[in-house]
Amino acid sequence: MSSKECGHHHDDGKLLRSIFAGIIAFIVLILLIIFLTWIILRPTKPRFMLQDATVYAFNLSSTTTEPSPFAPTPNTLTITMQVTLSAHNPNDRIGIYYQKLDVYVSYRSQQISLATAVPDTYQGHKDFTVWSPFLYGNSVPVSPYVLSSLQQDQNAGVVMVNVKINGRVKWKVGTWVSGRYHVYVNCPANIGFSGDRNNGIGGVSPVVKFQFWQSCNVDV
Repeated sequence: MSSKECGHHHDDGKLLRSIFAGIIAFIVLILLIIFLTWIILRPTKPRFMLQDATVYAFNLSSTTTEPSPFAPTPNTLTITMQVTLSAHNPNDRIGIYYQKLDVYVSYRSQQISLATAVPDTYQGHKDFTVWSPFLYGNSVPVSPYVLSSLQQDQNAGVVMVNVKINGRVKWKVGTWVSGRYHVYVNCPANIGFSGDRNNGIGGVSPVVKFQFWQSCNVDV
């Protein structure tokens, strides 16, 4: 091999090392920017609270006659309630866009009301937002397992439901707006229950308001 060819290979090796060193330096710079941004902004997920719930109907209807094998009659639950939910942005330098938020009620992991959409909202630094959606479930079929659990809770005098929120959030820093992130909120609530405890049919008295001020679990 001639000295000219050896010099050519040596130059190629230096070029490859320079490119590799440049890539490493670029990655380190990006990681440093991300770290400094996190240190400066201290991003924190929003905080939600269930303040109260006004229950207009919470009635369980169980099957009292032998159902036909061709047209079985399901057990059903009818629920009408209005809840007050507040959201707090704890960040000093980050705004939050709330988009496509749907609120509904579940019991034992079964959704028992239709999803109610709340308006898209922008929340500035340290701001609070309050929503008061109505939640409806008209003759919602419930499984035998849910029926049995409801009857047990009825005998105990209280039903624990979960007010849930599904939607999207975006973060805003200055003029920069992030992509969309999924937000999932779960707010447990204990509803006083009354009615005929012998046949498994019952509900709360008309228009009962429950005060909670209950913190919710938030996943982003």
